Amino acid sequence: MKVNVLRLDHRLKRDTRITTHVCLTARAFGASKIYLAGERDNKLMENVRDTASRWGGYFEVEYADSTMGVINKWKDDGGKVVHLTMYGSQAHEIADEVKNSNSDILIIVGGSKVPSNVYKSADWNVSVTTQPHSEVSSLAVFQHLLMDGSEFELKFENPVFEVIPTVNGKNVNVYNENR
Repeated sequence: MKVNVLRLDHRLKRDTRITTHVCLTARAFGASKIYLAGERDNKLMENVRDTASRWGGYFEVEYADSTMGVINKWKDDGGKVVHLTMYGSQAHEIADEVKNSNSDILIIVGGSKVPSNVYKSADWNVSVTTQPHSEVSSLAVFQHLLMDGSEFELKFENPVFEVIPTVNGKNVNVYNENR
C-alpha cells in the first residue's frame, strides 16, 4: 500500500510552519509523496526536499493547482481517498477497513475550510477524535494506525544524518555530508 498526502489550502503568510510539519510527519510515518494545494510556496517545498535528502529515503513534494484534479486522478488510477476530519467515522474503527482495501491511499488533511466536494469524493471521511485539534496530530495518529506501528522500524536509505535512539543524550550518525 502506497500512502500519499494532500494538504489543502496552504496560505503563505499563515501556514508555513504547520504545513512544514504536515510534510515532515507524512514522510516520517511512511508516506512517499505530498501534494500541496493552496498558495504556491516554493521555499517551503525546497526546504522539505532538502530535509528529506539529508535524512534519507524517498519523499516527493509537488504543488497541486487543482485539489479535485489530484483526487480524481488518484481515484481514476484505482486508489482510495481518506479525508481526515472531526466529522467522520472514528479512525480506530475504520483503519482496518482502509488497510484491507488493498489500495493505495491518498490522505487529505484540511485547511481553513474544506469544500463539500472533498467530503463527497472521499471513500472515507475519518475522525481522529471528535474535538478540534491539529491536522499534524490527525495525520500522525491515522498513519500510525495504518502502519500498525511499523513506522518505528522504517529505514530511510542514504541518509546524511541518522538518529540512534538512546536513553540519555543525543546520538547522531553523520554519513557523507558532501554527497
